[in-house]
Amino acid sequence: MDKEQLKEVVIEELKKVYDPEMPINIYDLGLIYDIDFEDGEYSSIGKIRMTLTSVVCPMSEQIVNSVKNIGFLVEGLERIDVDLVFDPPWNKDLLPEETKLELGML
Repeated sequence: MDKEQLKEVVIEELKKVYDPEMPINIYDLGLIYDIDFEDGEYSSIGKIRMTLTSVVCPMSEQIVNSVKNIGFLVEGLERIDVDLVFDPPWNKDLLPEETKLELGML
């Protein structure tokens, strides 16, 4: 599987991870800033740069662990490393247009 195909599979798995405080998955919520891959010892290592809706998110550990666990679910991944950042901070403007429409924000 090439890296573009691998990215598509990872995105599908990210869409199964929900922020418990919002009825939207973390990918469509705009929490994922970047997905990249590098060669590992046996297969690819996923590199995900992401944020949370709040610096004090009470579910932060659960959400980050769910993202890391995708590395065990996707064939061709050795693991996923998460870079949790808060700059730029998440805000509703980061929501994709279709998500805003679904939430009645347009």
